[in-house]
Amino acid sequence: MLSYPMPLCVAPMMDWTDRHCRYFHRQLSRRTLLYTEMLTTGAVIHGDRDRLLGFDVAEHPVALQLGGSEPAALAEAARIGEAWGYDEINLNVGCPSDRVQSGRFGACLMAEPELVARLVGAMREAVRIPVTVKSRIAIDDMEEWPTLERFVRLVSAQGCSRFIVHARKAWLQGLSPKENRDIPPLRYELVYRLKQELPALDISINGGIKTLEAAAEHLRHVDGVMIGRAAYENPYLLAEADQRLFGGTEAPKDRHEVVEGMLPYMEARRSQGAPLNAITRHMLGLFQGLPGARAWRRHLSENIHKPGAGPEVVQAALALVPRVSPAGVAA
Repeated sequence: MLSYPMPLCVAPMMDWTDRHCRYFHRQLSRRTLLYTEMLTTGAVIHGDRDRLLGFDVAEHPVALQLGGSEPAALAEAARIGEAWGYDEINLNVGCPSDRVQSGRFGACLMAEPELVARLVGAMREAVRIPVTVKSRIAIDDMEEWPTLERFVRLVSAQGCSRFIVHARKAWLQGLSPKENRDIPPLRYELVYRLKQELPALDISINGGIKTLEAAAEHLRHVDGVMIGRAAYENPYLLAEADQRLFGGTEAPKDRHEVVEGMLPYMEARRSQGAPLNAITRHMLGLFQGLPGARAWRRHLSENIHKPGAGPEVVQAALALVPRVSPAGVAA
């Protein structure tokens, strides 16, 4: 059962946080909340649900992020997600891409808080699991604090009590999605203010957070932290999250144990037809900053695509990396 507040979660990221990535991240942290890539309502309702929605029970707690702007379609997609066993349904009101805008969802919905409130209300009536919203602080020329405050007040009135706020404005005209992740300035203080003025709500902060130390500092002001690219590029930062942010007592696995824990999963997925590189691509950054990291990446990159390649390729790559303790000390 998912409980809040949730000190740490990994952001939904297109082409990154698929089921293999989530299973890998779960080897590092048992408690961090994981998210799917954003799925449109049309894909969920009409698409290949086994491929799009399937996940391993080990991934719990796991949330399904939806994109859409039609109340009935979002309600139906939320029902489907709940039936598939997801722990939370999250509405994307933050993605700035042209494709998302053309479908009238994502960050452009920041300009229509009344509609978002109706969407949330429809989903909440359809499911018993939590319905949450991920947003920006504002878009384009909209004034930041008034936009954010009004948006959250209107949407929370429909029963949404958890908001994840990317602390940057999104510029829908003139900046690419990549530029929107870096160029608009971070306004963490506005997310802190949101929590101060609406203390009954569960507020998580997102944007530019790269370490657990930074996450702990944010948790002095808000209920939760969402980490995105840093968790993907340097996944081992998740290994200490359970102890440092959730109060866990179990020692983190070392990196070799994490890889060894992935081998049965690789074999099982391979037997079902999944190419191993679809799994190992998420693991390339595991040894970042350590001796042998380059050899690990090179061996996987050069050999995992070969016909008949199996988990033994991963074991051979692992043998090129000296074993170190979770603290980075040679074992």
